[in-house]
Amino acid sequence: MTKATLTRPTDPRTASLGAGMASVAGHDLGSPPDEALREGEINRLAETNHSIRKASTTAGVGLLAMSVLSAFGYLVAVKGLVVPGNVARTAKNIADHEGMFRFGILSLYLVAVLDVVVAWALYRVFKPVSDTLSKLAAWLRVAYAGVFVVAISQLIRVLALHTQALRHINSFTNIWDAGLVLFGLNLFVLAYLAYRSGYVPKLLGVLLAIAGFGYVFDTAVRVLVRGSSSDVSAITGMVEFVFALWLVIRGRRITVNDSESHDNSIGAAR
Repeated sequence: MTKATLTRPTDPRTASLGAGMASVAGHDLGSPPDEALREGEINRLAETNHSIRKASTTAGVGLLAMSVLSAFGYLVAVKGLVVPGNVARTAKNIADHEGMFRFGILSLYLVAVLDVVVAWALYRVFKPVSDTLSKLAAWLRVAYAGVFVVAISQLIRVLALHTQALRHINSFTNIWDAGLVLFGLNLFVLAYLAYRSGYVPKLLGVLLAIAGFGYVFDTAVRVLVRGSSSDVSAITGMVEFVFALWLVIRGRRITVNDSESHDNSIGAAR
């Protein structure tokens, strides 16, 4: 004869405790908190890296496009039609090539717009190094773009009165020169950020500082020395083209290991 077994109701608290002990014994507690945090950090950094790489490409393409547009807009469509000291010949050249002159003005306006886009993109690229300094660099470039727009407005006046073309083109150049001080300061800040970043070659940071010096030096000399035609920036400014190529080619491999502490944790795939 089988002996009956009395099944007693279990105290819920005891049952919970037992289940908890069983879970501990069977290691069925889910992911440890530290592991979950690490996974979240990895996902956050992956998103940051993707954003920086995308911004790097945007900045590089923008800078390359600006090089082409500014070369046509200023060197061909504006400066190419100017005959220094000859008002009549300059006016005739612009009248004969007014369509090209108009496209040159449009090109320069597009350069100003791209300056704002590049300012935002470079802010994203260097934000892990210093959010404050990256914002400063961005605002300096935006301010420069604003001065450049004011300068371009002088070229619009040329279309209304060709006989005053040389005077307005000279005003355009003078205002632009003044704005280049802001651009040079922007390059100084970018140079520091690049040098400290750990993911931009330090040599490129040094060269950006030299380029910034070239722009500031040219403007200072033109202001202080009457009739000076200092053009050091024509040489040092070539660094911007190299920087643009680096942003497009190498910037796609930037890897930030810790966006909050760049001193020890920012690296790059080289």
